[in-house]
Amino acid sequence: MKNNFLFLALLVLSSSAFAQDNQKQQDSTKTEKLDEVLVKAVRVEATSPITHSNVTKKQLAKRNLGQDIPVLLNFLPSVVTTTDAGAGVGYTGIRIRGINAQSTNVTINGIPYNDAESLGTFWVNLGDFASSVESLQLQRGVGTSTNGSGAFGASINVLTDAVSKASNGEISNSFGSFNTRKHTVKFSTGLLNEHIEIAGRLSNISSDGYIDRAETDLKSYFLQGSYIDDNTLIKAIAFGGKEVTYQAWNGIDAQTLIDDRTFNSSGMYTDANGDDQFYDNEVDNYNQDHYQLHWNQRYNNRWSTNIGLNYTYGRGYFEQYKEDEDFEDYDLTPITIGGETIETTDLIRRRWLDSDFYVFNASANYKNNEVDLLFGSSYSLHDGDHFGEIIWSEFASDSEIRDRYYEGNGKKTDLSFFTKATYRLNDKVSLYGDLQLRLVGYETSGLTSDRVPFNVDETYSFFNPKAGITYKLNTTNSLYFSYARANREPNRSDFENNATVKPEQLNDFELGWRHNTQKFRLNVNGYYMLYNEQLVLTGQIDTTGDPIRANNGDSYRLGLEVEAAIALTNKFSLQPNFTLSSNKNKETFNSVNGELLDLGKTDISFSPEVVAANAFVFQPKEGFQISLLSKFVGEQFMGNTENEDSKLDSYFVNDFSVTYEWKPKSVFKSIVFSGLVNNIFNEKYVSNGYFGSYDFSDDTSPTGTTTGYFSGYYPQATTNFLVGVTLKF
Repeated sequence: MKNNFLFLALLVLSSSAFAQDNQKQQDSTKTEKLDEVLVKAVRVEATSPITHSNVTKKQLAKRNLGQDIPVLLNFLPSVVTTTDAGAGVGYTGIRIRGINAQSTNVTINGIPYNDAESLGTFWVNLGDFASSVESLQLQRGVGTSTNGSGAFGASINVLTDAVSKASNGEISNSFGSFNTRKHTVKFSTGLLNEHIEIAGRLSNISSDGYIDRAETDLKSYFLQGSYIDDNTLIKAIAFGGKEVTYQAWNGIDAQTLIDDRTFNSSGMYTDANGDDQFYDNEVDNYNQDHYQLHWNQRYNNRWSTNIGLNYTYGRGYFEQYKEDEDFEDYDLTPITIGGETIETTDLIRRRWLDSDFYVFNASANYKNNEVDLLFGSSYSLHDGDHFGEIIWSEFASDSEIRDRYYEGNGKKTDLSFFTKATYRLNDKVSLYGDLQLRLVGYETSGLTSDRVPFNVDETYSFFNPKAGITYKLNTTNSLYFSYARANREPNRSDFENNATVKPEQLNDFELGWRHNTQKFRLNVNGYYMLYNEQLVLTGQIDTTGDPIRANNGDSYRLGLEVEAAIALTNKFSLQPNFTLSSNKNKETFNSVNGELLDLGKTDISFSPEVVAANAFVFQPKEGFQISLLSKFVGEQFMGNTENEDSKLDSYFVNDFSVTYEWKPKSVFKSIVFSGLVNNIFNEKYVSNGYFGSYDFSDDTSPTGTTTGYFSGYYPQATTNFLVGVTLKF
């Protein structure tokens, strides 16, 4: 591990770009309150005994120059982000407390966004979605009961744009390194006849990527029609996008990381002359459209209800050039040409997913001076077809156009009921309770992409209780404690890799102290997350770059999170946060050279012991802000055996951000100039990778051993910049 003391010294002088503003949104109109009902069922209040961070539209806008939402959240506590293309555009990932995206619940307006089968979250399908976000809450730990796949260590719930009373428009353009460009147009009619608003957005983001050929082309839209009066809000929302992304999920080995860290092997093949070439359409191509209908109704000062409907249509494929593929693997028959039997061919294949996702949410809220009671339910149905096509082959054998060499289907249902209550016992003590029953069914048929029969028929019943207490010491200090239970089902890949995979369980204990004054805010939280059969990342990846997981018996995560906001003067502020943690598998076994070794207690993969960030912000006048943004991530292992070959070095990265808002006297309400220089000290770092082992046969082992190891790395961009201008009218 690099010198942590040096980092802590630098941290005091540097900054974390995403420090949360101390100011709350000023508009507390009935319009905004009704908008917030959309996410009330999955969010918590500031005084709740749930560890969380809130992010506003204003905070997102300061860094929203084209990078994906995970990258914009990079400076929140316990967060580690990564991107395949290296520069924050395209396929990006987020880990919270070492927990990967497959165990992080994401909702948009209370509607589940996680893919029902993979349980992952693909922000690349929603390019520039940050431009349509009103607010966002990140809950660390199990958090409150939510809709969709249960939160298993973290949740992110997003509220899209609120109804605007006044008409407005916005044109935003940004440009930067690696030919990165973002173009956005937004509008709102304001309230027509005091009741109806229509608003929308169109965006296009493109980038060549830091990694070779890791081009990204993201087109997206957001359209909203709203009806509102004093007690009713009805919203019809359509949003989605199309992404075409050149694959960059292969990573590179250790030597290539030294020699040519931007190298990308995706699409590589050998031509007839024996020369290396790269297929120009080795891409991921996917469309996703979401249609939501929300009805919020307030009956009186005590009762309100919310109903939400959703339909998501996703379809697309990834395309690959493959050399010397066996006919047998594609259900093709060997052919004879000129007396020679041909059993292999070069080909181009597409592996498709075509899916429909339906959701129904309903909740009712009752509150008075002592009690805030919420009842809710959610039902979802996912129906996904998986199939593969050969679109070109050097030797076509007996194949015909649009033949499918494999077909399969996955159906998943998810029904949940929950009741949440906050009871104000007196002026100092409030109690929190949360009970959830979740019923999950998953059924598959057909073949996997490897043409192996894949038949799963599983049902799960999960009971997830949660309880907590908040004690208000005085007007500036409060303490809280909470316990939460979570259960979570395996995903599709887990079943493909191990038919006997088990669901995972978590008992989460959180203890915190909140201190809040005008010039100093401090949140301190300790957590103990005790797992049974946690599905941890093995370090290996599948053929689509997705991480492979496996049950690991008993494990735990023990940590301390600290975040603060300090007003040094009326122009300078310091906003640091850090997490210290221990993340352990209680027992680990590993096969080495044919011998099963008991390694005892080992570090859980991708779980650094230190994660820290800071923002040093200078605001010389209203509308003008300069920030120095810093992020430190300690060393981490990519596997669970603490093998030195699987270690990722720690890194310390600094960004520089500036925003200036000019308010001319005519034409525009304001013009906002933004600039961002990432990695200003040109750190060559790696934030993600993979690790695995393989067995030699006795006659091929170069060293006489039977076990070898391999590692892959995803380098992140060196110094790069983005600049933008937003015209508001």
